[in-house]
Amino acid sequence: MESIKKRIEDLRKEIEYHNYRYYVLDDPQISDFEYDKMLKELEKLEKQHPEFYDENSPTQRVGGVPLKEFKQVRHNIPMLSLQDVFSFEELRDWDRRVKGEVEAEYVVELKIDGLSVCLAYENGVLKTAATRGDGIIGEDVTLNVRTIKSVPLKIGYPYALEVRGEVYMPKDAFEKLNIQREEMEQPTFANPRNAAAGSLRQLDSSITAERKLDIFIFNVQRIEGKSFEKHSEALEFLKSLGFKVSPERIVCKNIDEVIENIEKLSQIRGELPFEIDGIVVKVNELNYREILGQTAKTPRWAVAYKFPAEKKKTKVKDIIVQVGRTGAITPTALLEPVRIAGSTVSRATLHNEDYIRQKDIRIGDSVIIQKAGEIIPEVVEVVFEDRDGDEVIFKMPSKCPECGGDVVREEGEAALRCTNISCPAQLKRSIIHFASRDAMNIEGLGPQIINLLMENNLIHDAADLYYLKFEDIVNLERMGKKSAQNLIDAIERSKGNDIDKFIFGLGIRYIGSKAAKNLAKYFKKIDNLLKSSYEELIQVEEIGDKMAQSIISFFKEEHNKNLIEKFKNAGINFELLEKEDNKNKIFEGLTFVLTGSLSRYTRKEAESIIESLGGKVSSSVSKKTNYVLAGEDAGSKLKKAQELQIKIISENEFEDMIRGVV
Repeated sequence: MESIKKRIEDLRKEIEYHNYRYYVLDDPQISDFEYDKMLKELEKLEKQHPEFYDENSPTQRVGGVPLKEFKQVRHNIPMLSLQDVFSFEELRDWDRRVKGEVEAEYVVELKIDGLSVCLAYENGVLKTAATRGDGIIGEDVTLNVRTIKSVPLKIGYPYALEVRGEVYMPKDAFEKLNIQREEMEQPTFANPRNAAAGSLRQLDSSITAERKLDIFIFNVQRIEGKSFEKHSEALEFLKSLGFKVSPERIVCKNIDEVIENIEKLSQIRGELPFEIDGIVVKVNELNYREILGQTAKTPRWAVAYKFPAEKKKTKVKDIIVQVGRTGAITPTALLEPVRIAGSTVSRATLHNEDYIRQKDIRIGDSVIIQKAGEIIPEVVEVVFEDRDGDEVIFKMPSKCPECGGDVVREEGEAALRCTNISCPAQLKRSIIHFASRDAMNIEGLGPQIINLLMENNLIHDAADLYYLKFEDIVNLERMGKKSAQNLIDAIERSKGNDIDKFIFGLGIRYIGSKAAKNLAKYFKKIDNLLKSSYEELIQVEEIGDKMAQSIISFFKEEHNKNLIEKFKNAGINFELLEKEDNKNKIFEGLTFVLTGSLSRYTRKEAESIIESLGGKVSSSVSKKTNYVLAGEDAGSKLKKAQELQIKIISENEFEDMIRGVV
């Protein structure tokens, strides 16, 4: 038994060493095959010998049990934000203010575009990881941070240590995630920062583990048993402990050297594997920081120089159209390739016909493009003086480019739509949507497998999935026995989903996951929903005229009726599942409205918490509203709540309510 324990400990040490080489130093010493072999051996031994379980084992970085909500963490040292400057003149003004107090040297660092966190270690073990929050109180995201492989779970320092870092999503991981979300017809992230923030704040840490996040540590917040004279020394100490510290750390004697290095770093910005949105300049001497002090929100000893948005000129070679799941036909500009903000851009979405007309974009035009949020290409303007008369005015098609069906533009809408419900492009995307996580969540059924099944004429609609047999798919390319059986099992499991998942999966226009839940609660059976009238539908919470008409039109369509019958015959659950619910329904009978940007929750997370505690979330403020949860930049809803004298609560008050304080 001792030999097994020793083998487990040796494997853990060796795997962590190779994690450090790969994720921190970017200098792997073994192949992926060798690494995977060691990890599998460790997983097998730990499974056979649970008595040797260790929460800090490298096998435990895959995510744990989903949380109901994030706990609050009060920071020992406030996590301040930085003052932004947008020109060298402003930077010199800041330098003059510093030099009026102390004769300091500076450290120049890259400003990683991510989400700030504080990691706290005790006795050499990671205890908590918290988001910045409002700078005083953050969210406990320890389980999620543990999935980031460049974060050391153990360090060779036995005293209390707190460090601050920036969690980010590398460019290649961001691009892959957005491609995946596009294929699933899910909203894409605007930039890597939003993607990182959304990924780190998942209540299910296994989702975070899939998102390939990384981190750079850029400051010692608090340390016992040791002191430093300079910030640069502290970073070197952290590096020696195995932290992935802030890259491109440059000590500068004066502001001229700072500006010189900012100009150099701005030139390599596009070549970096992660996004930066500026350069941070800090006073290096730690005792000078105490002299300079801070305002309520920002330190006086540091500043962030922000880069201006990069723009480039290129030419529109052609404009093509693509057909989405709902039949929407979206125009896309094919561009002469141009390098901008670190990648080569060869296409940009033009959204719809109105967008093209408003900007007067023509085939052959020279245009100025930039990356919205530093990542998504968009056409800013046309260079009209470059026109020579050969430019071609683009016309949206009168027939669907995929199936030749009629296209229409409905009143009040900007998009053209294909009216053929059997359009191959719509069919493929509707099946992708049906299998997606928020719908039927059929694990392993991604766009490539759906393509494979359609190309082999095994499925023609989503219902056909439930008639697949093991022998139909086992010999397909990229399948094999295990993959085939896993897919069949996943499809079978999805039959038992609650009906809101099925309703959302049908892809009825205007019906999102929340509306699907409301319909499921009200009608309780799919058959009841099928027979529902307009008058009944508008009685359902948040189902308005347009949504009701869309539901009626969907179920009137003969093809859709046949599809529903096909699902029913396949054994899909068609009734609301009765769930045993012992939760404290403290929000029973209360209606909330959310407005503004919440710092501790995504909108969806806040809604889930309210609903899990028995409350309802409405999209509009009325006399029936009990509370308005207001974040930053709250707009017209806040004003209406004030007019109606409805109770307005902050995030702190909301969390007090959750804990039963109010």
